[in-house]
Amino acid sequence: MARPRLRLLLVVAAVLLLLLLHPAPSSAAERLEDPLIEQVVGGDAENELELNAEAHFATFVRRFGKSYRDAEEHAHRLSVFRANLRRARRHQRLDPSAVHGITKFSDLTPDEFRERFLGLRKSRRSFLKGISGSAHNAPALPTDGLPTEFDWREHGAVGPVKDQGSCGSCWSFSTSGALEGANYLATGKLEVLSEQQLVDCDHECDPSEPRAKAGGLETEKDYPYTGKNSACKFDKSKIAAQVKNFSTVAIDEDQIAANLVKHGPLAIGINAVFMQTYIGGVSCPYICGRHLDHGVLLVGYGSAGYAPLRFKEKPYWIIKNSWGENWGESGYYKICRGPHVKNKCGVDSMVSTVTAIHTSKKE
Repeated sequence: MARPRLRLLLVVAAVLLLLLLHPAPSSAAERLEDPLIEQVVGGDAENELELNAEAHFATFVRRFGKSYRDAEEHAHRLSVFRANLRRARRHQRLDPSAVHGITKFSDLTPDEFRERFLGLRKSRRSFLKGISGSAHNAPALPTDGLPTEFDWREHGAVGPVKDQGSCGSCWSFSTSGALEGANYLATGKLEVLSEQQLVDCDHECDPSEPRAKAGGLETEKDYPYTGKNSACKFDKSKIAAQVKNFSTVAIDEDQIAANLVKHGPLAIGINAVFMQTYIGGVSCPYICGRHLDHGVLLVGYGSAGYAPLRFKEKPYWIIKNSWGENWGESGYYKICRGPHVKNKCGVDSMVSTVTAIHTSKKE
């Protein structure tokens, strides 16, 4: 009886220490934080970075080429930047196996960040429906003998990291990335596909509107990205990759891994609340909502992401994002997986696999 009681006391003490170390929200920008995170924020500790906030802000402005219309806007963005320093500190305490800090989004409030860089509004069933016609449940695959680590970047099925800009077009990048991989498996050639076609023809900057059934995607070269809604210029004769079918994968990590290895990169949804401040490492926050607000591409998984404050190795998913190479780990994000952290930040909740129509390899 003594040992279980001692373990319980240690857990309670650790939780109390965590609560005492979290600073309280002190601005409107911070109060917009995810409510799940606010539940564990408390205390009066000041962020030491605030002492040099203006110098950090000046460095931030130079590094990311920021400019503001006047002194009033500059002062406002400095205030938001200060709030985000405190927010990054809270994220670091809640997600100690990752590194959080100043990113190119540090002058945006959480609402501005969500409006400009997220944008997922679609249900699981509607994903990719516009370019294939219907969704099916993926059949169960054998999971024996799966590799302990796998990365489609090492097998030629992943295109370059792109930057969606401030158009809420994340799903168009997730869609094109999944089809790029599927087309590579079907044809042996990696075609870099057009997100702008989805933005123009399927209103992906306004993801509340339904997708049209285009039948396939042109290349980015033929239909380059501008990051804003324009008139649809889709040319069916220029289709470079065409969906044969797509399926939704069960909320099961082994099935997700098996489908990834067999079918190529997978389009997924995720809760991106910790991604605004993410710099690197394996993200494994103590708490994270499962409301999906961002579309990304699952390209692989690893087994040796060390979490120093948790004293053990953390297996993780490898996720390709669409915020450019100057975010995260050269444009990529790692989030923990495994039996004790199932569906962290909703990462297992909306997973789609795509197969492409086989065509002759183009020369």
